[in-house]
Amino acid sequence: EVQLVESGGGLVQAGGSLRLSCAASGFTFDDHAIAWFRQDPGKEREGVSCSSRSDGSTYYADSVKGRFIISTDSDTVYLQMNSLRPEDTSVYFCAATPSRFGGPGCPIRASGYDYWGRGTQVTVSS
Repeated sequence: EVQLVESGGGLVQAGGSLRLSCAASGFTFDDHAIAWFRQDPGKEREGVSCSSRSDGSTYYADSVKGRFIISTDSDTVYLQMNSLRPEDTSVYFCAATPSRFGGPGCPIRASGYDYWGRGTQVTVSS
């Protein structure tokens, strides 16, 4: 079965860095898009970054461009977060979905993803 397990969250000072990891099993990145979302209480789940090998595309939210980097190895996706700001504080989720013929390589809405991890808390202090 598909499993996604996030790790690497924690407390960091503004301007610092964290690297989140998402260990994946039950599928391959070659035929799935994989993404990071974040969600605050009472808010919609927000797309942060996505990577799709099916079309070679990547996506970053405007709020994190130039600061965050998504990368993958054989079975893990990472989110390197630099120059962190207090507004980056959130629960971060890893998500994946099968690549669909004729569709976008990287869906940008949460409704476009079939599989989810449980999330990891990131807190940025000022």
